[in-house]
Amino acid sequence: MNFKYILIVLGEPYSTFSEIIGKYYELNKYSKKKIILIGSIGLFNQQLKKLKYKLPLNKISDIKYAEKRKINIIDVEFQYIKTFTNISEKSNQYIKKCFDIALETLKKLKKKGILINGPISKKFFLKKKFSGITEYLSQKTNSNNEVMLIYNKKISVSPLTTHIPIKFVAKNVTKTKIINNVTKIHKFYKDIFNKNIKIAILGLNPHCETIDKFSEEEEIIIPSLKILNRRGINIDGPFSADTFFFDKNLSKYNVVIGMYHDQVLTPIKTLYNFEAINITIGLPFIRISPDHGPNSEMLGKNKSDPTSLIYAIKFIENLK
Repeated sequence: MNFKYILIVLGEPYSTFSEIIGKYYELNKYSKKKIILIGSIGLFNQQLKKLKYKLPLNKISDIKYAEKRKINIIDVEFQYIKTFTNISEKSNQYIKKCFDIALETLKKLKKKGILINGPISKKFFLKKKFSGITEYLSQKTNSNNEVMLIYNKKISVSPLTTHIPIKFVAKNVTKTKIINNVTKIHKFYKDIFNKNIKIAILGLNPHCETIDKFSEEEEIIIPSLKILNRRGINIDGPFSADTFFFDKNLSKYNVVIGMYHDQVLTPIKTLYNFEAINITIGLPFIRISPDHGPNSEMLGKNKSDPTSLIYAIKFIENLK
């Protein structure tokens, strides 16, 4: 993989992301890759000025004008009055256009680009049409069976089901989905890191037991593991989630597959805080999202933590 470009969609215009980018450049200066921001240059400049960051922006009209050691930005028109204000639906068309430009640019780059998106308000932008940006981008690119991987170099996790209500989880735990997700994660590590990984999978029920006649562990998870093992994928389980995340277990595996979102995201965020990034596998490109939201409570206060964005860009820089 020959990644040369990092496209960063600035996302929700009234979030802490401008501050986080300002802190990234203040601490790290410039990336080894060509970074291209996509968003409103006017608003971005105003926000940086208010936060007292001085970043010389290189306004470009096309990816071919992007330069290393410069902060390139493709300007997207956005009508604003206040530098910082409350999130609303007024930003929706602007955010959509930013994504449209990014996706069109990624097509031209033919797998030489990686997408990072800033935080997006699910309430206002997605309007319950999509359960998350992962699913939004999957639909926009006509992709199927996308996989969410929360990556840390020590241990990564992946929820089998993503942003769905708990009451729908059990019926979405299927052999097909387990086999598809695990196979894609295994291939990702092989393609990106040239690494054969060891995977653990958690059960759905407490202690992997149930008083119900139907056991997801016995009927779905274990048969799926047998198929994956026969295909040469090193996967163990199912393990009880309540006792799995101890050092003695984590040291044995590279990836942990959970059955639902909070089963694995809660422990990894507790263990690594912002030193984790959300990678979407299964799109025509690699998409990474820093592990934080719009954070409207800290808007304009210059108190946000840039660690996840720094971690994301360093991750990309270490890719070949």
